[in-house]
Amino acid sequence: MQAKIRVVQTLLDALPYIRKFYGEIIVIKYGGAAQIDPALKDKFAQDVALLSLVGMKIVIVHGGGKSITRLSEQLGVKAEFSNGLRITDKDALRVAQMALIGEINTEIVGMLNDHGAKAIGVSGKDGGFVKAVAIENLGFTGEVREVNPDLLLKLINDRFVPVVAPIASASERAHPGFNINADAMASAIAGAIRAKKVVFMTDVQGVLDKDKNLLQSLSRADVERLKDEGVIAGGMIPKVDSALEALKYGVDKAHILDGRVEHALLLEIFTSEGISTEITR
Repeated sequence: MQAKIRVVQTLLDALPYIRKFYGEIIVIKYGGAAQIDPALKDKFAQDVALLSLVGMKIVIVHGGGKSITRLSEQLGVKAEFSNGLRITDKDALRVAQMALIGEINTEIVGMLNDHGAKAIGVSGKDGGFVKAVAIENLGFTGEVREVNPDLLLKLINDRFVPVVAPIASASERAHPGFNINADAMASAIAGAIRAKKVVFMTDVQGVLDKDKNLLQSLSRADVERLKDEGVIAGGMIPKVDSALEALKYGVDKAHILDGRVEHALLLEIFTSEGISTEITR
């Protein structure tokens, strides 16, 4: 009986957060171990299905860099990088689209549908809803210039969970499109559809102070100061920059979440302290 009571208490503890975020849009950038480890993938799908079923409007933007590199090797297409960004020629773009749209996106959609979410896969080229321009010297690697929110808003208002592959269209006709960094894509989409939150799932605990303790809440000014002090450095810089970009677009909060933790999304959204670093306007 006590075990059953604890289950009920857990549900009651979550109730204020279900009420608070009912009908709100939450954009999740899905990547890292949570996208690779079979057990974590299953837990992620359960979390998203639950969030959707209790009335939150979820949009997922996924990465897939490791899958692109693996498929490139299998097809004999050289993977090249410059300052951590992929150089995308026409062959590399074809491989990126095969991996992101043909493999990863369809897997995520199937996984979510298996758990009761009404998921549907799209890329930024569908309906031309994400347009980008080239990043200098990176070929068909681009940066987002425009997001038309109509397609995603229609889908989420019809209770679908859009799963977005980070491929964008170009303004000119007959252009093959652009490969986009998934963090940047998530930020731009979150702003365009007026999301309440954007969550970046990654393979680190969050933003840590100089003593390696988790910093649970930061302002924009805090982030800039920690970057200047060298506390935020290396691979964390692109994450916090994407978070700041989302806030600039009008999103209320950005979360840098450790996707290696089982049910990380539920722990972050349905508890008062959460388990990540939140960055607020």
